[in-house]
Order: sequence, then C-alpha cells, then structure tokens
Amino acid sequence: MTMRAPTSILPLAVRDLSFVAGGRTIIEHMSFELAAGPRTVILGANGAGKSVLMRLMHGLLRPTAGEIAWSAEHAGRKQAMVFQRPVLLRRSALANVLYALELADSPRPGEQARKALADVGLSHLADRPARVLSGGEQQRLAIARAWALRPQVLFLDEPTASLDPTARHAIETAIDAIHAEGTKIVLITHNLGQARRLGDEVLFLHQGRLVERAPVDRFFTQPASAEASAFIKGELPWV
Repeated sequence: MTMRAPTSILPLAVRDLSFVAGGRTIIEHMSFELAAGPRTVILGANGAGKSVLMRLMHGLLRPTAGEIAWSAEHAGRKQAMVFQRPVLLRRSALANVLYALELADSPRPGEQARKALADVGLSHLADRPARVLSGGEQQRLAIARAWALRPQVLFLDEPTASLDPTARHAIETAIDAIHAEGTKIVLITHNLGQARRLGDEVLFLHQGRLVERAPVDRFFTQPASAEASAFIKGELPWV
C-alpha cells in the first residue's frame, strides 16, 4: 500500500495585509508569498514590524485588513513558533517536550520527545529542570519542543539574541538540521552574519512596509533600496 504524502500547507499567501494597534499602523498593505524550500530571513530596523508580521503569520494576531492564506486547512497544527524568550514549564526538559506532544495527541510521544532532545544536543539534560538550564540550553529546548511536532513551517523570532557564540552556534546547527529534514524556516534576526549563514532569501521591512525581497547574496552585495543599503551599513537603528 502506497503511503500518501502529507498535504503541504505551503505556499503561504499574504495579501494586502495591514495591522493597526493603538492608532498606529504597524503593518501596511503588505503582500508576498512564502514557498516551501528556501529559508526566509526577515530583516529590518527597530519598529519595522518584523515580530508583528511573524505573529500574524503564525496566527497569534488577527489582521486589521487583508488576509493570510495557507494552502491547506488546519495549518495551525503544522506550523510552530519559537520566541526570543521561551516560556517553559516548571518541569524537566523531557517533560516540556512531552507536554507539547501529548497536547497534539502524537503517537509514541516518549520516543519522539527523546529524539527531539537528541537532535538539539540535550539528551544528557533530559531529566534536569528546564528553569535551571542556561539561556542557550533553554532556547534549544524550546526549539526541540517545536521540532518534536514535526512542523512543515518553523517560525523563529530572534532565537539567539543575547546568547554567547557557543550557544549561538549550537542553535544554528539545530536550525540547519531541521531545515535539512524539509521544514521551512522563517527567521527574524538582528545578526547579519547569521542572516547570511542561515538564510536563502531576505524580506526587508521598513516602517511597516515590505521594501525589498531578494536572495541573500544579492541583498547584501547589491541592495535595491536606499533603506536596505543604509541598514546594511549600520546607518539605521538595530533591533
């Protein structure tokens, strides 16, 4: 009997998207499409709307206008998000991953949880309380918890902010491995070196608008907009 491949939730279409909060327009008439495959990095200066855009795509916020359309129903079960400051349960590292799997009614949750921890190099800390892990270990645990569900799309909002180079390298290695298994990566980062290492294409936001979209190499060597050029040179404020 031939196994049917799971229905893809991609491409994701963002159509004339706007979001207003407190009388301020944060996202304004934004349209683009995200396809399976390329790793997408979202860049922009402080207040550009990056995190709000990601939360809109993930479904945590509702648009003021426009729409976000996945290519399949029940897309929420097939995409996950990791935040800059993950919220962890007062349980062991393993129990944090198990909890997410049990909520999703996943088969063999124990086996899946232990594999996810192994994938991010945390097997030796499975029984340690999550709250006493280092910042880098907590972030890897948050990634393992999301990755255990095998999402088709993984949103990452500055997953290595304020971490030392060793922790940052470990997380980048985990992200590379997840992408290699077929998961679409959508990443916000303020680290331009990381954008080059982990990205295939850039969405560059400025003051709530999508100003430029380009392959990573072209974006950094031949930016098409004055705003992107200023950002790369460090002439716009950092996140």
